[in-house]
Amino acid sequence: MYNCENYRFIERHRPFRDLTFKFYSDGRLTIIDNTAEEVISPKELKGESYDFYVRKRIAFIKQDLRNKLVKYA
Repeated sequence: MYNCENYRFIERHRPFRDLTFKFYSDGRLTIIDNTAEEVISPKELKGESYDFYVRKRIAFIKQDLRNKLVKYA
């Protein structure tokens, strides 16, 4: 069973999308446009929503590496 971390991000500039980012412990990612009720890909992100995605992805990777170091050290 995989854990999932959910983050909500609302863009402050047009198109003002309301997004939910779901990061799964196995590395998968789902991005949902809450207004349009559809899944979008990271390549559809721009500006501050793309920056948010990149920062969260890097934090996720760092935490995963820390967990593996503790587990296998």
